[in-house]
Amino acid sequence: MTIAIIGSRGYPYVYSGYETFVKELSERLVHKNIKVKIYCHKNLFTVQPKIVNGIELIYVPTIETKSLSQLIHSFLSIIHACCTRTDIILAVNAANGPFGIITKIFGKPTLINVDGLEWLRPKWKGLGAKYFYFSAKWATKLFDVIITDAEEMHKVYLKEFKKDSTVIAYGANISQSVNPALINQFNIKPREYYLIVGRLIPDNNADLIVKGFVRSGSSKKLVIVGDVPYKDKYADSIKSATYSNIIFLGYITNSEILAELYHNCFAYIHGHEFGGTNPTLLKAMASSCAILALDTVFNREMLLNGEYGLFFEKNAVSLSLLIQQVEQKNDLMDELRNKSGNGLTEKYNWDHITDAYISILNKLVSKS
Repeated sequence: MTIAIIGSRGYPYVYSGYETFVKELSERLVHKNIKVKIYCHKNLFTVQPKIVNGIELIYVPTIETKSLSQLIHSFLSIIHACCTRTDIILAVNAANGPFGIITKIFGKPTLINVDGLEWLRPKWKGLGAKYFYFSAKWATKLFDVIITDAEEMHKVYLKEFKKDSTVIAYGANISQSVNPALINQFNIKPREYYLIVGRLIPDNNADLIVKGFVRSGSSKKLVIVGDVPYKDKYADSIKSATYSNIIFLGYITNSEILAELYHNCFAYIHGHEFGGTNPTLLKAMASSCAILALDTVFNREMLLNGEYGLFFEKNAVSLSLLIQQVEQKNDLMDELRNKSGNGLTEKYNWDHITDAYISILNKLVSKS
């Protein structure tokens, strides 16, 4: 069996949750004797080997624009996959939904991981939001299997598009602190800072978190990891904050440094709003962080309604009050750190996730 994976930036390039998912899944599929080929953004790879870790890599060019580069890349990739020896196609991102018409024409079995509620995200307005809604809707009509990554996302697709889906979450690997001295370069100390990790886009609510943190009067620091790879007013307004206890680190590409930032924070603050199973929140759980999360149905599902984290409402006052409270409750924070990793039940285990995908792949191929 040969599977083509389309819609990420490629392998082993890791930029976001999609690339992490593709990496963890594809490596395990190869170990299960399934042939994998991954379509990569050609311009992101200065070195372009044809095979890495047993995975075939196909480099496809695109036109570099903020909104269309990924769609153009996916379009060209799907055409290539349909015209070559491919048994099944896995697409990630609901934006690729309309391209299912191509796979229908060629008779290729397909599945798509639709991820989050892109059409509700503030960064997509007007035509962009309409396209994402349209593409998600057509994904449910054109792809053979729809994968949602959370039970709450499953409910959304049932209600919005009258379409059942298979729930398979993202995964995470439990880790331990190895070299806490790596954070010294940022002039921070263990348990003396809060951590945010994510792109500086409106639906991650970094602006709200900054306001809530400042309002709390905390003597600790706020460390912000992430940025956007383009000029952006929203991101620039956040980075313009001049408070001495707010530290902007931009992108951290060194996985060991990022791991230590997670492991040694006083608390990880999660403001992501429209996703399902969020990879950065999983990372925080896997790193035994005490977690303060925006109160959404998706975050409640992951944190088991408060068993593995605390919640704040979508306003600066709510977060500031929560910060003031937790800084008076060290025992509570220690308890959260000690048990947050327990939230990574079997459904967040990469081996279990891979087996779930293999089961679907076998059924689709047997029907074709």
